[in-house]
Amino acid sequence: MDLRALRERAGLRVFDVAKELDCAESSIRNWEKGRTTPKMEVWQVFRLRDLYQCTEEELVQAAKESMLAQDT
Repeated sequence: MDLRALRERAGLRVFDVAKELDCAESSIRNWEKGRTTPKMEVWQVFRLRDLYQCTEEELVQAAKESMLAQDT
């Protein structure tokens, strides 16, 4: 499961996530498309985990899946 799938499973829009993390919507889109690696402060990681209702491990794996999708 990639970052987009986690977000969609949680029923969130890119706008919602960007607002909660206090970052640009383009950043969220770039993470989901594997264009960039998420660079977040600790509080943002925990907030994203809570928003996506997943574990830290699932979040890391989803980021890896998103990056792998860019390579194909």
